[in-house]
Amino acid sequence: MRRAGFPGAPGFATLTPVRIAEIFYSIQGEGRLAGTPSVFIRTAGCNLRCVWCDTPYTSWRPEGKNWTIEKILREVGKYPARHVVVTGGEPLLAPELGELTAALHGRGAHITIETAATIFKPVAGDLISMSPKLSNSTPWKRAGGRFAALHEEGRLKPDVIGQFLKRYDCQLKFVVERRGDFAEIRRLLAKLEPVEPVRVLIMAQATTRAALTAKAGWIVKLCLKHGYGYSPRLHIDLFGNRRGT
Repeated sequence: MRRAGFPGAPGFATLTPVRIAEIFYSIQGEGRLAGTPSVFIRTAGCNLRCVWCDTPYTSWRPEGKNWTIEKILREVGKYPARHVVVTGGEPLLAPELGELTAALHGRGAHITIETAATIFKPVAGDLISMSPKLSNSTPWKRAGGRFAALHEEGRLKPDVIGQFLKRYDCQLKFVVERRGDFAEIRRLLAKLEPVEPVRVLIMAQATTRAALTAKAGWIVKLCLKHGYGYSPRLHIDLFGNRRGT
């Protein structure tokens, strides 16, 4: 697997604080590593405001505490998993992400970074799981629409996606709500260097098992038509839309 270079790898400062919303141990629910036991490090803060955000405590109502990298490493080390998922919110906002991923890499972790791909910076990552936000995410009515224009302006950055694709092993993961979302996905892919369709993963916008099941049929049919992969959301199917899973 490929890792791009990252600053500070030989001598990172483990006392550097990182704003963390939560750290927990569960299975990976989405993407090509679905079902893999993983430690999740969820950073606090996001530069987008998706209307259907399932972690509002990292975006709409951000919360969190400062953890030193040393403390994070100790917490991760409590669990019997090599796979670590750094997620958010938007982890690329964290100035300390390079140091954190370097430290995790130094401990032999397989690192997945979950990002909306609106910000690029060098990190130590085995898999960059990009989830570019489609127009179905824009909060036109929520909070009186006051976040809509900023979200719409910042939600898609093809140049950032391109940088990750060139430098890392990546998957592109899209949340779909309606059939027309597939046309939007094709328009975005046309702006990028060719991406293998199997690296494009589609999952339903849903927060209950019943809603996932209701959408799965037509989503799978369209995935087969275009050669895209279908991603489950195992954490919802198994645990419900519950924090810490």
